[in-house]
Amino acid sequence: MDDRIGQGATLPAAREACLARLAELHDQIAAIKAEIATADLDRQSRRGKADARWFHRAKTALRHKQREAAELSVHLSTLPGRKDALKDKLIEVARGDYDAAGWSRVMDEAHRRLQAGEVR
Repeated sequence: MDDRIGQGATLPAAREACLARLAELHDQIAAIKAEIATADLDRQSRRGKADARWFHRAKTALRHKQREAAELSVHLSTLPGRKDALKDKLIEVARGDYDAAGWSRVMDEAHRRLQAGEVR
């Protein structure tokens, strides 16, 4: 997968792919944070200076991973959930049992219930 989400990379179309990538990113973010903390502890024990270039590269990598995770989270919120997919499949199955007039009656009743607040 392209690590350049904000630079024209395509976002996964499936929720499962988004969730898998988010898990991978969270692991990478945790690893970078641990590496930064370890380097800082080493620096403190040596009472020396930090490697400014390395620290900057690590922080930049961390920001990029966090930005990608945020973008994926936003994208994930726009994808239909399992409940929506189930509803779509139920409609697809039920639609075959009705002619045009019958389906129109079913849709009218559904809209009536929705407006009356009967649908949860």
